[in-house]
Amino acid sequence: MTLRRFVSIAAGALLLVASAQAQDWPQRPVRVVVPFGAGSSPDILARIVNDRLAQRLGQPVIVENKPGAGGNAGTDLVAKAAPDGQTFLLSVNAPLVYNTVLYRNLPYDPFRDLVPVSLAATTPNVCAANAQLGIDSVKGWLDALRRNPGKYNFASTGNGSISHLGVELIKARTQSFAVHIPYASSAQAVTALVQGDVQFACLPPVTVMPQVKAGRLKALGVTSAERSALLPDLPTLRESGLPDIQAVPWFAYMAPKGTPQPVVDRMSREIAAVLAEPETRQKLLTAYFDPVGSTPPQLAAFMREELQRWKPVIERAGLKPD
Repeated sequence: MTLRRFVSIAAGALLLVASAQAQDWPQRPVRVVVPFGAGSSPDILARIVNDRLAQRLGQPVIVENKPGAGGNAGTDLVAKAAPDGQTFLLSVNAPLVYNTVLYRNLPYDPFRDLVPVSLAATTPNVCAANAQLGIDSVKGWLDALRRNPGKYNFASTGNGSISHLGVELIKARTQSFAVHIPYASSAQAVTALVQGDVQFACLPPVTVMPQVKAGRLKALGVTSAERSALLPDLPTLRESGLPDIQAVPWFAYMAPKGTPQPVVDRMSREIAAVLAEPETRQKLLTAYFDPVGSTPPQLAAFMREELQRWKPVIERAGLKPD
């Protein structure tokens, strides 16, 4: 037998073994770390998806909330976890892309220390104001900011989050000023907005819209490029005089670098299958998530595109974590 043929047969045998291992995986509960608090938008998404994911995998899929440092703490935890196929991450834009530009000493590199699994969903942020302000449009909001520099506070889900960067870009484009107050989750940020600790914010609709329907908040517009099918009555910021503002949250599953590729591939397939189920899809749409599903290479390409799109924007605007 020639050496080349021996290597080819050996490689094929290893592939068959790895594929068999992936089919036998998992043998014990799988944890999905969410680097934000309970009630946050990624936490809600994880709990909707993981219920069905557990049934497909034949093992419990446990959500572990590890908030802190704008999502960096929990993301770093997974980046340093054992790559044994038992730990995954459901994180968002900033810890996975933007913070590589914003932070000088990020304790992990998402492009080096994590491997993509699947892009799970997107959602438009809703810009909303405390109802007692009497502001009922994007124009009225921007006029108030310009007339009263420094009078208003705005909430975000953490330094470098899309809810932070989106408003910072609005401030830069309109030459206005408001004080940034970061919170550990969208649920906490919305609570502060309702209580009047902050006056406005651009946050995920899953936490904003219940308060809008209750009359405590006024929804002004969405940060997506086009009107969202989830919120068709809300204008985009582009329609409202800010043509170059587009800041959309997205949610992605990742794994520690070194996780066996057959396990990553199977997890990706199972997530996509769950997202395609009519019942799960309806639950996600009701919670204002637009389910996506992707292969690992598609998510890797998407993250690189996001870095290329946002890095010059962040640098040009001089945005820094508070």
